[in-house]
Amino acid sequence: MQNRVNTEKLFEAFLMGTSDEVFLFDADYMELLAASEQVKRTHGSDYDHLKSFTLNKLIGIDERVLNEFIASNDCSEFLEIPRELYEKNLFTNILLLKVMTIYTEEKRYILVIKNDLLSKEAVMHALDESESRFQALVTNTPGLVCQFQIDNALQIEFSYLSDGCKALLGISPEELRHSPKLFSAMINIEDHENLIRFIESSLNEMKMLNWEGRVWIEEWQDTKWINLRAIPRMALPGVVQWEGIMTNITQSKKEKIEIEQSRQRLAELSAHMNQIKEKERHRIAREIHDDLGGNLTAIKIGLSSIIKRIPEDQRILIEKARDLESIVDSTFEAAHRISSDLRPNILELGIVAALEWQSHQFEKQMGIHCVFESSESELELDMDKSITLFRICQESMSNIAKYAKATDVTVSLNVSGDTVSLEIIDNGVGIKAGDILKPNSFGLRGMAERVSALNGTFSVEKGHKHGTKVVVRIPFVHEHEY
Repeated sequence: MQNRVNTEKLFEAFLMGTSDEVFLFDADYMELLAASEQVKRTHGSDYDHLKSFTLNKLIGIDERVLNEFIASNDCSEFLEIPRELYEKNLFTNILLLKVMTIYTEEKRYILVIKNDLLSKEAVMHALDESESRFQALVTNTPGLVCQFQIDNALQIEFSYLSDGCKALLGISPEELRHSPKLFSAMINIEDHENLIRFIESSLNEMKMLNWEGRVWIEEWQDTKWINLRAIPRMALPGVVQWEGIMTNITQSKKEKIEIEQSRQRLAELSAHMNQIKEKERHRIAREIHDDLGGNLTAIKIGLSSIIKRIPEDQRILIEKARDLESIVDSTFEAAHRISSDLRPNILELGIVAALEWQSHQFEKQMGIHCVFESSESELELDMDKSITLFRICQESMSNIAKYAKATDVTVSLNVSGDTVSLEIIDNGVGIKAGDILKPNSFGLRGMAERVSALNGTFSVEKGHKHGTKVVVRIPFVHEHEY
């Protein structure tokens, strides 16, 4: 019986099985007229390209065999082609072919669907292979593979646990699935609160859960650090399920803690050494000022007295004495400069005055225009913080003088909330990123260590257009908060 349909019916029939490969042929010439999107993805979207293929290459059956099957069968409905007609073709040895003839007023068409549904035996075999591969992966995974959901109280309920459960948590998978609260009970209280927050965040944003925490293993009377990584997905409408892995990170966590403690001890040692250095500088500066200054003063007075006693006709002796007096004056200036470098007395007037003085001295000595700006006329800082800011400014200006080739420098000291910030900006050649990381960049490292000891931040950046910008931020307690 002929199946006569209109063009709309033909189009509707053609769209059947759009997830499969669907072909529409002219029955008289076996010419390909149209194909589904799946065909285009498999063979290419160019119809001229598709038409260049033989029928056997497209659908896995010879044109003569297909025509004979249609002629000997009523294909007014979709009819499955026996596998023996194409089973030798490796391209289609796991496929099912269905064919249907369609008639319109003018022409006859052949509709072929290449259905990639596997046979029951093949499906079971594929599932067995997939299960074997999954079990092999899980068995060789160094950790606990798990699948879980959460209840209304954000309590984890496990639907799957691998055999690694016993090795990691000291509990069998069956026991933990039956009593999921055992997992919550073994987690450190603080870490459990953190886990709840992580789960809520993962649930709300549908992003990966990545949590680290401590668990007490009753069987071994020991604490372990574990890492839980799991990806959420919508298993059912309104039901979110996580799949992931738990691993033992105790060793790496201990090493990380030891490294952090070591860094902390080094930072404390560095801060202690800086304090000792500043105290030693202070002592030396005081001795230079008191002892050396006192001796130079005595020499100056003695020379003045001697010069007055030398007869006027002894001009050579007077001239030599005057030269010695000039040397004493130069030594006075050198002692004052050295003492000031070691421990500037200007710091006693406060950090604002000290930085302003330092900026003026830099401009005077180096001939480089330097501007000092401050949001505060006075700022009460403890001596450690004042010395740190002063030394960083001193070191930065020394670097500018040596390397920057700058013509303009700006030093800014500002207070914002509970933070004091110091910025030194120049318009020089700028610092390269690699220079900051050089092994011998001890000056920059020293600055960073000083700031770190005060729980502050230190950075060296490129200027807005060119040059270099040094930024220091340290915590500040207002006077009324003491």
